[in-house]
Formats: sequence, C-alpha cells, structure tokens
Amino acid sequence: MSKFKETIRTCTQPIADLIEKTTNPLHIAILENYRRHIHLEGSGQFDKIIASDMTVDHPVYRITWGENPMVVEEKEGVVDFYNIAAQSVLWHSDELLAVADWGIADELTFHQLIKGQALLDLGFHVADPEKIYHYSSRQVFLWPYDPETARLKGEHLYEDKTTVVIEEVADEDLITTAEVAQIHKEVLERLEAGRPDKYWTLEVVKQQLASKV
Repeated sequence: MSKFKETIRTCTQPIADLIEKTTNPLHIAILENYRRHIHLEGSGQFDKIIASDMTVDHPVYRITWGENPMVVEEKEGVVDFYNIAAQSVLWHSDELLAVADWGIADELTFHQLIKGQALLDLGFHVADPEKIYHYSSRQVFLWPYDPETARLKGEHLYEDKTTVVIEEVADEDLITTAEVAQIHKEVLERLEAGRPDKYWTLEVVKQQLASKV
C-alpha cells in the first residue's frame, strides 16, 4: 500500500481540530467551507465547489506555481484550473492554520505525484519525462471569504521555491488519481452523515449554535 494514503486520508484533521476550538459562527462556517472544499476538490466534484452556497459569483485565483504565475477568474476558469490540477495526485501536510473574518491563512507542505513531463513543462529539470515524481514545497494559501456569507472569494497560492524537493516515486508508493478521489469521497461521506443540509453555510451554523444555547 502506498505510504501516502493515510496522509491523504487525514489531511483535513487540523481543520477539524480548529473547528472544535472555535466559537465565532463566521469562522466556523469558513472552516467548514474550507474542509468541504478540499474533499470536493480531491474527489473531483468541482460543480459543488462553484455552487452559489460555496463560492461567490466572481471568484479570483492567484497561483504562483512554476515559472509562469497566473490569475484565474470566473467559475468556468476555476473549473478548468481544477481539471488540469486533477491530472496529478495532490495533498497537503504539516500545516499552520488560522481563520479570521476575512478568510483562511494556511502555511503547509503541498505534495504532488506528477509525471516528469509535467515538471519539465513547469520549468523544472528531471531525468525521465515518463517517470512519476513526488514534488513537495512549502506554500502559503490565503483564501479570502465574503464576511457576509462565508463564501469563498478565491485562492491565493504562494510557493516558497527555496523549499522545493523532487524525488522519484517507488513503484510500491504509486497511487492513482482515482484512488485519491475515492479516499476523499469516503471521508466526505462520513463527515456529512447525519449533518444538517448546507451545514457549511453561515445561516445553518448560526442555527446550530443557537440550538445549543
């Protein structure tokens, strides 16, 4: 079994831990949105990410991966970006997470299992374009949210290029995008079992907190 599977399965545990310590309903809703977003993205359910209860009408993404930083706008552009990213196995670990009225700040190690040719296309030098490599780096994710609705306004992804590590992946540690999608789908199904409809929205979070008083 790939050594990466358990890390992928538990990648949102720090979010769950912070939710348990948080009492501000806006912050809870933002964190619930963030966690759900990660599992939806990991399982390929991009249409649910851009739904009006998760994301504002005009999201803006700023991405500094590779040699050519880019800005992605509008929901159609966001889905196109996710479809490209979904060609690689993605996950994160070792995060330093904070939430505020404006959104999420998260410093983390971002991981990709990515084909050599894709790394060459990004401007990196690898020995074999057909091999699969483990690419990791420290990154800062700043995700602004609408403070009135706790909906995502965009993603600002900044990579510390001094921390990049690229290693060839052993055959026994290879994992497919389909396997990763299934992991995220199972985790999300367990998370959402028995929870109220739209539990990630600010309105429902406020209702839930009021019912506990």
